[in-house]
Amino acid sequence: MTSILEPSAQSSPRLAPRTRERLVAAAPLLWRVIDPGGRVIGHLQQLADAGGIRFRARRFHPASHGFRDLGDFWSADDAVECLRFAR
Repeated sequence: MTSILEPSAQSSPRLAPRTRERLVAAAPLLWRVIDPGGRVIGHLQQLADAGGIRFRARRFHPASHGFRDLGDFWSADDAVECLRFAR
């Protein structure tokens, strides 16, 4: 079972230096993923898991007026990559 972490530190996850996308804080433990053109391509949510910290890739779905979870990943880079290629 996955649970949301209590916000203790507001620092954003570190992405690999080669990553073109950037993170902008949206809420505690939630960041907007911004592409090089300045568009929001999704959200990255930090979660607590029995094995450690996980990152959930989320994308807004206009037809349902809500967010869809694309997957949970062990690294922020993998979650951002999922958002990049799932467009």
